[in-house]
Amino acid sequence: MKKKFLIITALMLTHFLSAQKIFWKEGAPLVWENFQGIKNETGGDNVVAYTYCGWMYTGMKSTNPNARIDIKLQTVFSPEKSWKDPLKINEEVLNHEQKHFDIAELFARKLRKEIAEKIKTSRDFDRYFKPLYNRYFADYQKFQDRYDGETRHGTNKEKQLEFNTYIAAELNKYQQYQES
Repeated sequence: MKKKFLIITALMLTHFLSAQKIFWKEGAPLVWENFQGIKNETGGDNVVAYTYCGWMYTGMKSTNPNARIDIKLQTVFSPEKSWKDPLKINEEVLNHEQKHFDIAELFARKLRKEIAEKIKTSRDFDRYFKPLYNRYFADYQKFQDRYDGETRHGTNKEKQLEFNTYIAAELNKYQQYQES
């Protein structure tokens, strides 16, 4: 009987942990303990860590096209899908990975701004949300690729510093669109 309870508890705990997310929050940077996934070798020996992050959104939409709608867009990090090579990590790599999470928040703020300006009703949601989301998501992905390319995954220290400054300035510029 005791064995069955432990197995069920372990399965429940595993399910709970697999569903965990870390929400982006000012002043709460990632730490290496957040990277809990299994190291993926497909990127080659040069890949030291991987940050799996993006957005989640929720909203209540009415069948009444004129009903007000409130959309909540959150930036999330998945510990179980993010990983590190414990033999190669350092604070510079962690900073580079944090910036991936910050970039996700930056583009979420830009999208929140557009949502606030254009989507007030269920009709607006039907008309504008999907195209806006898709456009910002594509821009976000391009920027992430550009960031990795220009910084050479954080190994180009000069470019990394330029991006650090740019990302911080842009987050500040869109401060009013930070999720509360």
